Amino acid sequence: MSATDFTSQFNTVPKDALNPIREKAFQAFTQLGLPGPKHEEWKYTRIGGLFNKEYLLTGAAADIKLTDAQLADVRLPGWEQANELVFVNGVFSAASSVIRSAALTVLPLEEAATGAYASLVAAHLGASAKYLNDGINALNTAFIHGGIFVHVKKGSAVEHPVYIYHRLNAGSVLAQPRSLVYLSENAQIQITENIRTEGGAESFTNAVMEIVVEQDALLELYKIQNDLTGNHQVNTTHIHQTGKSYTHTVTISLNGGVVRNNLNLVLGAEHCEANLYGLYFGDAQTHIDNHTVVDNVKPHNLSNELYKGIMDGNSTAVFNGKIFVQPQAQKTNAFQSNKNILLSNDATVNTKPQLEIYADD
Repeated sequence: MSATDFTSQFNTVPKDALNPIREKAFQAFTQLGLPGPKHEEWKYTRIGGLFNKEYLLTGAAADIKLTDAQLADVRLPGWEQANELVFVNGVFSAASSVIRSAALTVLPLEEAATGAYASLVAAHLGASAKYLNDGINALNTAFIHGGIFVHVKKGSAVEHPVYIYHRLNAGSVLAQPRSLVYLSENAQIQITENIRTEGGAESFTNAVMEIVVEQDALLELYKIQNDLTGNHQVNTTHIHQTGKSYTHTVTISLNGGVVRNNLNLVLGAEHCEANLYGLYFGDAQTHIDNHTVVDNVKPHNLSNELYKGIMDGNSTAVFNGKIFVQPQAQKTNAFQSNKNILLSNDATVNTKPQLEIYADD
Protein backbone atom coordinates (compact mmCIF):
# COMPACT_ATOMS: atom_id res chain seq x y z
CA MET A 1 0.00 0.00 0.00
CA SER A 2 1.34 3.42 -0.93
CA ALA A 3 1.16 6.51 1.28
CA THR A 4 -1.50 7.90 -1.09
CA ASP A 5 -3.67 4.80 -0.81
CA PHE A 6 -3.27 4.81 2.97
CA THR A 7 -4.26 8.48 3.27
CA SER A 8 -7.32 8.06 1.06
CA GLN A 9 -8.50 5.06 3.10
CA PHE A 10 -8.75 6.93 6.41
CA ASN A 11 -9.22 10.57 5.40
CA THR A 12 -12.80 10.00 4.31
CA VAL A 13 -13.75 11.60 7.64
CA PRO A 14 -11.96 15.00 7.62
CA LYS A 15 -12.43 15.66 11.34
CA ASP A 16 -11.11 12.29 12.47
CA ALA A 17 -8.61 13.28 15.18
CA LEU A 18 -6.76 9.97 14.81
CA ASN A 19 -5.63 10.64 11.22
CA PRO A 20 -2.36 12.40 12.20
CA ILE A 21 -1.54 9.54 14.60
CA ARG A 22 -2.22 6.96 11.89
CA GLU A 23 -0.15 8.78 9.28
CA LYS A 24 2.84 9.17 11.61
CA ALA A 25 2.68 5.46 12.48
CA PHE A 26 2.37 4.47 8.82
CA GLN A 27 5.51 6.43 8.03
CA ALA A 28 7.29 4.65 10.89
CA PHE A 29 6.09 1.29 9.58
CA THR A 30 7.38 1.97 6.05
CA GLN A 31 10.78 2.86 7.53
CA LEU A 32 11.01 0.03 10.08
CA GLY A 33 9.25 -2.78 8.23
CA LEU A 34 8.49 -6.06 9.94
CA PRO A 35 11.00 -7.22 12.59
CA GLY A 36 13.64 -9.53 11.15
CA PRO A 37 16.51 -11.68 12.47
CA LYS A 38 18.76 -8.61 12.77
CA HIS A 39 16.33 -7.02 15.23
CA GLU A 40 17.74 -7.97 18.64
CA GLU A 41 14.32 -7.95 20.34
CA TRP A 42 13.04 -10.48 17.78
CA LYS A 43 16.13 -12.66 17.55
CA TYR A 44 14.34 -15.89 18.46
CA THR A 45 10.90 -15.11 17.04
CA ARG A 46 10.52 -14.88 13.27
CA ILE A 47 7.23 -13.46 12.03
CA GLY A 48 8.22 -12.31 8.55
CA GLY A 49 7.21 -15.64 7.03
CA LEU A 50 3.73 -15.35 8.54
CA PHE A 51 3.06 -12.38 6.27
CA ASN A 52 3.91 -14.28 3.06
CA LYS A 53 0.21 -14.95 2.58
CA GLU A 54 -2.93 -12.98 1.93
CA TYR A 55 -4.91 -11.80 4.93
CA LEU A 56 -8.20 -9.97 4.96
CA LEU A 57 -7.37 -6.55 6.41
CA THR A 58 -10.29 -5.37 8.50
CA GLY A 59 -11.75 -2.14 7.17
CA ALA A 60 -14.97 -0.21 7.67
CA ALA A 61 -17.77 -2.65 8.42
CA ALA A 62 -21.22 -2.71 9.92
CA ASP A 63 -21.56 -3.49 13.62
CA ILE A 64 -21.77 -7.28 13.66
CA LYS A 65 -23.91 -8.87 16.37
CA LEU A 66 -22.78 -12.35 17.36
CA THR A 67 -25.23 -14.93 18.61
CA ASP A 68 -24.88 -16.73 21.94
CA ALA A 69 -23.77 -19.82 20.02
CA GLN A 70 -20.96 -17.86 18.33
CA LEU A 71 -19.81 -16.51 21.69
CA ALA A 72 -20.08 -19.82 23.54
CA ASP A 73 -16.45 -20.91 23.12
CA VAL A 74 -14.94 -17.52 23.96
CA ARG A 75 -17.09 -16.63 26.96
CA LEU A 76 -15.63 -17.00 30.43
CA PRO A 77 -17.29 -18.38 33.58
CA GLY A 78 -19.55 -15.86 35.27
CA TRP A 79 -20.24 -13.98 32.04
CA GLU A 80 -23.87 -13.51 33.03
CA GLN A 81 -22.78 -10.88 35.58
CA ALA A 82 -19.76 -9.46 33.75
CA ASN A 83 -19.21 -6.49 31.49
CA GLU A 84 -18.59 -8.07 28.07
CA LEU A 85 -16.67 -6.13 25.43
CA VAL A 86 -16.58 -8.00 22.13
CA PHE A 87 -14.21 -7.50 19.19
CA VAL A 88 -15.09 -9.22 15.91
CA ASN A 89 -12.12 -9.58 13.56
CA GLY A 90 -10.36 -6.80 15.44
CA VAL A 91 -13.28 -4.32 15.39
CA PHE A 92 -15.34 -3.50 18.49
CA SER A 93 -18.91 -4.73 18.28
CA ALA A 94 -21.20 -2.60 20.43
CA ALA A 95 -24.16 -4.74 19.40
CA SER A 96 -22.55 -7.85 20.91
CA SER A 97 -21.26 -6.10 24.04
CA VAL A 98 -22.96 -5.63 27.40
CA ILE A 99 -21.95 -2.95 29.95
CA ARG A 100 -23.44 -3.52 33.39
CA SER A 101 -21.36 -1.17 35.56
CA ALA A 102 -22.28 2.50 35.90
CA ALA A 103 -18.67 3.37 36.73
CA LEU A 104 -17.55 2.17 33.31
CA THR A 105 -17.59 4.33 30.19
CA VAL A 106 -16.80 2.72 26.82
CA LEU A 107 -16.51 4.85 23.69
CA PRO A 108 -15.12 4.40 20.19
CA LEU A 109 -11.58 5.78 20.07
CA GLU A 110 -12.53 8.18 17.29
CA GLU A 111 -15.31 9.64 19.44
CA ALA A 112 -13.18 9.85 22.60
CA ALA A 113 -10.45 11.67 20.66
CA THR A 114 -12.76 14.59 19.86
CA GLY A 115 -14.94 14.80 22.98
CA ALA A 116 -14.49 15.26 26.71
CA TYR A 117 -11.63 12.73 26.80
CA ALA A 118 -9.66 14.25 23.93
CA SER A 119 -6.76 15.39 26.14
CA LEU A 120 -6.38 11.91 27.67
CA VAL A 121 -6.36 10.23 24.27
CA ALA A 122 -3.85 12.74 22.89
CA ALA A 123 -1.53 12.26 25.89
CA HIS A 124 -1.56 8.45 26.10
CA LEU A 125 -2.55 6.87 22.78
CA GLY A 126 0.62 5.57 21.14
CA ALA A 127 2.77 5.78 24.29
CA SER A 128 3.89 2.17 23.79
CA ALA A 129 5.91 3.19 20.70
CA LYS A 130 8.66 4.59 22.95
CA TYR A 131 9.34 1.10 24.32
CA LEU A 132 8.46 -0.88 21.20
CA ASN A 133 10.18 0.85 18.32
CA ASP A 134 9.35 -1.79 15.74
CA GLY A 135 7.18 -2.14 12.68
CA ILE A 136 4.63 -4.54 14.15
CA ASN A 137 3.60 -2.04 16.84
CA ALA A 138 3.53 0.79 14.28
CA LEU A 139 1.36 -1.37 12.00
CA ASN A 140 -1.39 -1.57 14.62
CA THR A 141 -1.34 2.19 15.21
CA ALA A 142 -1.31 2.94 11.49
CA PHE A 143 -4.53 0.99 10.98
CA ILE A 144 -6.45 1.94 14.12
CA HIS A 145 -10.09 1.29 13.32
CA GLY A 146 -12.88 0.14 15.58
CA GLY A 147 -10.83 0.61 18.75
CA ILE A 148 -12.24 1.59 22.14
CA PHE A 149 -11.57 4.00 24.99
CA VAL A 150 -12.45 2.65 28.45
CA HIS A 151 -12.72 5.07 31.38
CA VAL A 152 -13.27 4.26 35.06
CA LYS A 153 -14.64 7.12 37.12
CA LYS A 154 -12.73 8.67 40.00
CA GLY A 155 -13.24 6.84 43.29
CA SER A 156 -15.21 4.04 41.63
CA ALA A 157 -14.75 0.29 41.76
CA VAL A 158 -16.17 -1.55 38.75
CA GLU A 159 -18.29 -4.08 40.61
CA HIS A 160 -18.40 -6.63 37.78
CA PRO A 161 -15.32 -7.97 35.99
CA VAL A 162 -14.65 -6.75 32.46
CA TYR A 163 -14.33 -9.57 29.94
CA ILE A 164 -12.78 -8.63 26.60
CA TYR A 165 -13.43 -11.22 23.88
CA HIS A 166 -11.60 -11.30 20.56
CA ARG A 167 -13.56 -13.42 18.07
CA LEU A 168 -12.10 -14.17 14.63
CA ASN A 169 -14.62 -15.64 12.23
CA ALA A 170 -13.78 -14.39 8.72
CA GLY A 171 -11.20 -16.90 7.54
CA SER A 172 -7.64 -15.67 7.01
CA VAL A 173 -7.93 -12.29 8.71
CA LEU A 174 -5.39 -9.80 10.04
CA ALA A 175 -7.12 -8.50 13.17
CA GLN A 176 -5.66 -5.44 14.90
CA PRO A 177 -7.76 -4.56 17.97
CA ARG A 178 -6.77 -1.39 19.83
CA SER A 179 -7.86 -0.18 23.25
CA LEU A 180 -6.95 2.62 25.64
CA VAL A 181 -7.96 2.15 29.30
CA TYR A 182 -7.86 4.98 31.85
CA LEU A 183 -8.23 4.36 35.59
CA SER A 184 -8.92 7.61 37.40
CA GLU A 185 -7.78 8.36 40.93
CA ASN A 186 -8.81 5.70 43.48
CA ALA A 187 -10.51 3.55 40.83
CA GLN A 188 -10.51 -0.25 40.61
CA ILE A 189 -11.03 -2.67 37.75
CA GLN A 190 -10.50 -6.33 36.90
CA ILE A 191 -10.01 -7.17 33.20
CA THR A 192 -9.76 -10.60 31.59
CA GLU A 193 -8.97 -11.01 27.88
CA ASN A 194 -9.62 -14.09 25.75
CA ILE A 195 -9.01 -14.81 22.04
CA ARG A 196 -10.70 -17.55 19.99
CA THR A 197 -10.70 -18.32 16.27
CA GLU A 198 -13.53 -20.03 14.42
CA GLY A 199 -12.69 -22.59 11.74
CA GLY A 200 -9.33 -23.81 10.52
CA ALA A 201 -8.13 -20.81 8.48
CA GLU A 202 -4.76 -19.34 9.44
CA SER A 203 -5.05 -15.87 10.95
CA PHE A 204 -2.96 -13.22 12.69
CA THR A 205 -3.93 -11.01 15.63
CA ASN A 206 -1.85 -7.90 16.33
CA ALA A 207 -3.39 -6.42 19.49
CA VAL A 208 -2.33 -3.34 21.45
CA MET A 209 -3.76 -2.31 24.81
CA GLU A 210 -2.49 0.83 26.61
CA ILE A 211 -3.50 1.40 30.23
CA VAL A 212 -3.05 4.45 32.48
CA VAL A 213 -3.31 3.96 36.25
CA GLU A 214 -3.67 7.08 38.40
CA GLN A 215 -3.09 7.75 42.10
CA ASP A 216 -4.36 5.03 44.48
CA ALA A 217 -5.92 3.05 41.62
CA LEU A 218 -5.87 -0.75 41.38
CA LEU A 219 -5.63 -2.80 38.20
CA GLU A 220 -5.95 -6.57 37.79
CA LEU A 221 -5.31 -7.80 34.26
CA TYR A 222 -5.53 -11.43 33.09
CA LYS A 223 -4.80 -12.71 29.58
CA ILE A 224 -5.79 -16.21 28.46
CA GLN A 225 -4.26 -17.51 25.23
CA ASN A 226 -5.62 -20.91 24.23
CA ASP A 227 -6.33 -20.66 20.52
CA LEU A 228 -6.00 -22.86 17.46
CA THR A 229 -2.58 -23.84 16.14
CA GLY A 230 -3.07 -21.76 12.98
CA ASN A 231 -3.78 -18.55 14.89
CA HIS A 232 -0.71 -16.40 15.47
CA GLN A 233 -0.66 -13.35 17.67
CA VAL A 234 1.41 -10.44 18.90
CA ASN A 235 -0.18 -9.14 22.07
CA THR A 236 1.15 -5.84 23.41
CA THR A 237 0.19 -4.38 26.80
CA HIS A 238 1.61 -1.05 27.94
CA ILE A 239 0.82 0.06 31.52
CA HIS A 240 1.79 3.49 32.87
CA GLN A 241 1.36 3.99 36.61
CA THR A 242 1.20 7.78 36.80
CA GLY A 243 0.47 7.89 40.55
CA LYS A 244 1.09 5.69 43.58
CA SER A 245 -0.88 2.62 42.52
CA TYR A 246 -1.03 -1.19 42.36
CA THR A 247 -1.07 -3.43 39.29
CA HIS A 248 -1.36 -7.19 39.01
CA THR A 249 -0.94 -8.90 35.62
CA VAL A 250 -1.18 -12.59 34.74
CA THR A 251 -0.49 -14.01 31.25
CA ILE A 252 -1.42 -17.64 30.58
CA SER A 253 -0.34 -19.10 27.21
CA LEU A 254 -1.58 -22.62 26.53
CA ASN A 255 -1.91 -23.09 22.79
CA GLY A 256 -1.56 -21.34 19.45
CA GLY A 257 0.89 -20.93 16.60
CA VAL A 258 3.42 -18.15 17.14
CA VAL A 259 2.54 -16.25 20.33
CA ARG A 260 4.46 -13.10 21.25
CA ASN A 261 3.58 -11.14 24.39
CA ASN A 262 5.00 -7.66 25.00
CA LEU A 263 4.31 -6.35 28.51
CA ASN A 264 5.65 -2.93 29.53
CA LEU A 265 5.30 -1.46 33.03
CA VAL A 266 6.29 2.17 33.55
CA LEU A 267 6.43 3.04 37.26
CA GLY A 268 6.16 6.79 36.84
CA ALA A 269 5.43 7.79 40.45
CA GLU A 270 6.80 7.00 43.89
CA HIS A 271 5.64 3.98 45.92
CA CYS A 272 4.13 2.07 43.00
CA GLU A 273 3.80 -1.71 43.16
CA ALA A 274 3.67 -4.01 40.14
CA ASN A 275 3.31 -7.79 40.06
CA LEU A 276 3.89 -9.63 36.78
CA TYR A 277 3.13 -13.34 36.52
CA GLY A 278 3.27 -15.65 33.53
CA LEU A 279 2.53 -19.33 32.91
CA TYR A 280 3.09 -21.00 29.54
CA PHE A 281 2.72 -24.58 28.38
CA GLY A 282 3.94 -25.41 24.86
CA ASP A 283 3.35 -28.56 22.86
CA ALA A 284 3.78 -29.68 19.24
CA GLN A 285 5.10 -26.72 17.19
CA THR A 286 3.86 -23.93 19.43
CA HIS A 287 6.22 -20.97 19.89
CA ILE A 288 5.65 -18.71 22.93
CA ASP A 289 7.70 -15.55 23.45
CA ASN A 290 7.31 -13.34 26.54
CA HIS A 291 9.07 -9.97 26.51
CA THR A 292 8.69 -7.77 29.59
CA VAL A 293 9.96 -4.31 30.51
CA VAL A 294 9.77 -2.75 33.97
CA ASP A 295 10.94 0.86 33.86
CA ASN A 296 11.49 2.37 37.32
CA VAL A 297 11.27 6.11 36.70
CA LYS A 298 10.73 7.31 40.29
CA PRO A 299 12.15 6.14 43.66
CA HIS A 300 10.73 3.75 46.28
CA ASN A 301 9.02 1.37 43.86
CA LEU A 302 8.51 -2.39 44.08
CA SER A 303 8.12 -4.88 41.24
CA ASN A 304 7.88 -8.66 41.43
CA GLU A 305 8.11 -10.77 38.28
CA LEU A 306 7.72 -14.55 38.05
CA TYR A 307 7.33 -16.51 34.79
CA LYS A 308 7.20 -20.31 34.61
CA GLY A 309 7.06 -22.57 31.57
CA ILE A 310 6.61 -26.24 30.69
CA MET A 311 7.62 -27.21 27.15
CA ASP A 312 6.92 -30.48 25.34
CA GLY A 313 7.11 -31.83 21.79
CA ASN A 314 8.93 -29.53 19.35
CA SER A 315 7.74 -26.39 21.10
CA THR A 316 9.95 -23.38 21.73
CA ALA A 317 9.79 -20.59 24.28
CA VAL A 318 11.51 -17.27 24.84
CA PHE A 319 11.67 -15.14 27.95
CA ASN A 320 13.34 -11.71 27.86
CA GLY A 321 12.84 -9.61 30.99
CA LYS A 322 14.27 -6.11 31.22
CA ILE A 323 14.42 -3.98 34.35
CA PHE A 324 15.51 -0.34 34.14
CA VAL A 325 16.39 1.71 37.21
CA GLN A 326 16.58 5.33 36.11
CA PRO A 327 18.99 7.83 37.77
CA GLN A 328 16.33 9.29 40.05
CA ALA A 329 14.80 5.91 40.97
CA GLN A 330 16.59 5.45 44.31
CA LYS A 331 15.53 2.73 46.78
CA THR A 332 14.10 0.51 44.05
CA ASN A 333 13.20 -3.11 44.81
CA ALA A 334 12.89 -5.22 41.66
CA PHE A 335 12.64 -9.02 41.60
CA GLN A 336 12.64 -11.26 38.53
CA SER A 337 12.60 -15.03 38.07
CA ASN A 338 12.07 -17.33 35.09
CA LYS A 339 11.89 -21.12 35.59
CA ASN A 340 11.32 -23.76 32.92
CA ILE A 341 10.83 -27.52 32.62
CA LEU A 342 11.58 -29.36 29.37
CA LEU A 343 9.59 -32.57 28.90
CA SER A 344 11.05 -33.36 25.49
CA ASN A 345 14.56 -33.52 24.03
CA ASP A 346 13.27 -31.45 21.10
CA ALA A 347 11.80 -28.62 23.19
CA THR A 348 13.88 -25.48 23.69
CA VAL A 349 13.81 -22.34 25.83
CA ASN A 350 15.86 -19.17 25.37
CA THR A 351 15.86 -16.99 28.48
CA LYS A 352 17.58 -13.64 28.88
CA PRO A 353 17.19 -11.56 32.07
CA GLN A 354 18.48 -7.98 31.80
CA LEU A 355 19.07 -5.34 34.47
CA GLU A 356 20.23 -1.80 33.75
CA ILE A 357 20.89 0.39 36.79
CA TYR A 358 21.57 4.09 36.34
CA ALA A 359 20.87 5.11 39.95
CA ASP A 360 23.90 5.52 42.23
CA ASP A 361 22.24 4.04 45.30
